[in-house]
Amino acid sequence: MSPSGRPRPLSLVFLLGMGMASERTSCPSRCSCQYLEVNCTGQQLQEFPTAIPLDTRQLILAANNVSYLPAVELSFLADLVYLDCRKNLLGDNLDFTFIGVAKLVYLDLSFNDLTQVTFSTFSHLLSLVVLKISDNPNLVAIEKDAFANNTWLKHLDVSRTGLTFLDTSTVRDLPNLRFLGLSDNLWHCNCSFLDFITWMTESDVHFPDADNITCYTPAGLRALKIPAVEAQLDFSCLTQLYKQDYIFLCLIGFCIFFAGTVAAWLAGICAVIYEVHTSKGEEEEEEED
Repeated sequence: MSPSGRPRPLSLVFLLGMGMASERTSCPSRCSCQYLEVNCTGQQLQEFPTAIPLDTRQLILAANNVSYLPAVELSFLADLVYLDCRKNLLGDNLDFTFIGVAKLVYLDLSFNDLTQVTFSTFSHLLSLVVLKISDNPNLVAIEKDAFANNTWLKHLDVSRTGLTFLDTSTVRDLPNLRFLGLSDNLWHCNCSFLDFITWMTESDVHFPDADNITCYTPAGLRALKIPAVEAQLDFSCLTQLYKQDYIFLCLIGFCIFFAGTVAAWLAGICAVIYEVHTSKGEEEEEEED
């Protein structure tokens, strides 16, 4: 029946029914589909699957050989909230890939070939709560403001990557962060990293597998737990002077010495001029008398 109470034409009812049926039965090849979920785990897919129902909310692409996520195809899945892409070949540049899936809450990119995370990688995921980018051995850089827009982020895992440094503000400015995985990375525990270590010891964030959050360099601190080296770095960073520090101090000392010498020389000249001028004045007065 139509809203006016009149019976709908049979052909229109049939077409609507066929459309709804086709939408429910549409499923990518080699994938299984349930209500609002598409699961393509371990199907040796080389590319992002096609014919995904547009109302899909959970998409699982784990354990395949996908090396590229097309932003356009992803943008058709505007209601997607859960995306699992672990154990694939994703790498290079993912900037602006997730621009059309702003409702995404869960994203797993672990066990891939990611090399860097920039501000543009996840900046459009304003609802993101869980982000897993662990086990990416080629991930060597995370920009300082990479998660600036992900203020709802509670779970972040960057364990077992190639990271040697992480700016404190990258995670400190996440108001809802409760879980941060940092284990088995190549942390370089120098004075620049001291601020991050101090934040770790004072933060309420939970660090799982804490026994494996250790320094990799320098050699004198290798395998030591990061919180345990805070006292050593405090002492060395506050008291130890490096070559460039000595050079700087020598330059400052030379500048002070040079400035003092010039000032003394100028003062001497002024004194002589004043003395000569005074003597001449006295001689003139004597001659007048």
